[in-house]
Amino acid sequence: MVNSNIDLKKEQQATLNTPRYKYSLMAKIFFAGMNIAAGKKDDLPKAKLLEILASIPYRAWEIRHYMKLTRKFRNINKVEKYQTIIDWGRVAQDNEYMHLLVIHEKMKEDGIKDKWYLKPVFAYLIVLSYVIIAKLMAFFSQKRAFLFNAQFENHAESVYANLVQDNPQWEDEKVTNELVKMYADVDTWADVFRRISLDERDHMNHSFEFCGKPELVHKYEGMPESYT
Repeated sequence: MVNSNIDLKKEQQATLNTPRYKYSLMAKIFFAGMNIAAGKKDDLPKAKLLEILASIPYRAWEIRHYMKLTRKFRNINKVEKYQTIIDWGRVAQDNEYMHLLVIHEKMKEDGIKDKWYLKPVFAYLIVLSYVIIAKLMAFFSQKRAFLFNAQFENHAESVYANLVQDNPQWEDEKVTNELVKMYADVDTWADVFRRISLDERDHMNHSFEFCGKPELVHKYEGMPESYT
């Protein structure tokens, strides 16, 4: 269960007040492509697509660093570094998967159907494309892969903060779904999505740490300890 002893409204406002990270050209092209496919308006189906993609880099890095562990098992310093990335990747991808389940439950509750880009054939092609991108980035520069992921997570953090702002009815919608309660034991759907937004900030922060840019970490009271 995610820690709920944090002022989620305060952190949502901090997200809304903080300018987005200056995205690279590749990130801008990626987000523009998502807007072409899913539309510019942020909604739950588009957030669902984000979560389907979000865990891909972490899985790619886990596999890649397991291979590094095997090759460099005699070098304890590198082994510890690689194991840290693997451990972080496991936690992060499990967290992203929970986000996906939570969004799916909310869409079922509200009677929202998947849009065309979430149909199996199209989703498969989108996922395959991102798998290739994630693996190529990690192959050529793991630091740049971490940096791109930080930009992805920064984008996701803002998407969820804006979704809460754009759906004021969530403030009065009580959470009764047991699966969602397992993720975050909060009262309203607004706080559920505020918590998801903060998770994305955590992922962004750790990505910045791993790519050697700790000065870009967006701190808050109660945030997890550094992984690096």
